[in-house]
Amino acid sequence: MIERYTLPEIGRIWTDDFKFETWLKIEIFACEARTLSGEIPEADLELIKGKAVFNTKRVLEIEETTKHDVIAFLTNVSENLGIESRHIHYGMTSSDVLDTALSYQMKISGELIRKKLHELIEVLEKRAQEHKYTLCIGRTHGIHAEPTSMGLKFALWFEEAKRNLKRLDAAIDSISVGKISGAVGNFEHLPPSVEDYVCSKMELKPAPVSTQVIQRDRHAEYLSALATLGASLEKIAVEIRHLQKTEVLEAEEYFSKGQKGSSAMPHKRNPIVSERIAGLARLLRANAHAGFENVALWHERDISHSSVERVIIPDSCIIAYYMLNLSVNLIKNLLIYPENMSRNIDLTRGLVYSQKVLLALTKKGATREKAYSLVQEPAMQVWADRSKSLKEILLESPGVKDFLNDGEIEEIFNSDELLKNIDAIFKRTVELQEH
Repeated sequence: MIERYTLPEIGRIWTDDFKFETWLKIEIFACEARTLSGEIPEADLELIKGKAVFNTKRVLEIEETTKHDVIAFLTNVSENLGIESRHIHYGMTSSDVLDTALSYQMKISGELIRKKLHELIEVLEKRAQEHKYTLCIGRTHGIHAEPTSMGLKFALWFEEAKRNLKRLDAAIDSISVGKISGAVGNFEHLPPSVEDYVCSKMELKPAPVSTQVIQRDRHAEYLSALATLGASLEKIAVEIRHLQKTEVLEAEEYFSKGQKGSSAMPHKRNPIVSERIAGLARLLRANAHAGFENVALWHERDISHSSVERVIIPDSCIIAYYMLNLSVNLIKNLLIYPENMSRNIDLTRGLVYSQKVLLALTKKGATREKAYSLVQEPAMQVWADRSKSLKEILLESPGVKDFLNDGEIEEIFNSDELLKNIDAIFKRTVELQEH
């Protein structure tokens, strides 16, 4: 079995050194398979294992002449061997090596991204529990709606992160295939047993059917999963950016000692991490779109996808990992200001209780149309006259007093029961995770 990479930096997976290392493994595994079937003498295999090496600088130098990366690689490896080099790449086409290696790179990159996504899920769960009962205003269309819980925001993101994990798992599984089936995928020069052996050693599954290439719907699925993950991270970042507005200031990115916010204005504390996440998400979506364009190739293969993939796949893997790392630290260190949340709830002087008034009136016999009218008119007065609260106007409203007495009106504006069902929601998601 191949060694398990636990790389601190996902970028190494996409270096030329790592790519050529993977190519060489695939070539040697193919030779091992053919040795097991008696096609290659064991002595030749041992010589190949001992002497088959490459030099990245030399490969790139040869490629300047060949204009073909795999031929350049094979030429450099052959320079270190004798006649036994004839066994390397026998019956194979370039994409047998390229696509199997690419699948492996995407698989182990996905595993690192998956690990980082787990970190995000854990920190979201922790913050959700921490602020389960932290009352804040809910907003629809950017306008105050009804109070909710800050913990519920984190729980929402937690649940979405779990869905992203499922999508990522499916995408990793889909891309974890290799092919050693020749120039048009019909195994004319090598038997399927060679493919089975190589894929087993690379911890991949054989693609059930291939042309010259592994089919690009798999890559599109993978890139789509990363783009969806990026969209979710952007969603979190956009909410934090809104909550950090000076007029709102219910949450704020951690601002470290010595950090500077503006070259012109020393007072500035900007949500730069959230803005960076929002920007990078656009790249993931654009790359996913390019991935869909790569699905339709001519006949058994053309190379219109190749140049695109050399950019979009490494970039998307690295970007997704980086965005997750930013998001984990952002959520972990996010500053929360409950006192500002309370201030903002009171900002509209009771308007956020309008639905409670509406429902109370209908319970007392008013039609919905009548109740809506009785509440909307005072509510519009509150918007217009900032000296009065909704409760004060309702207590002076004859139409409302026909249905509700003073005590009942006062009780409507009691905030104690606003989060009465928060425990039920958490049992469906965050607390369910604990079991």
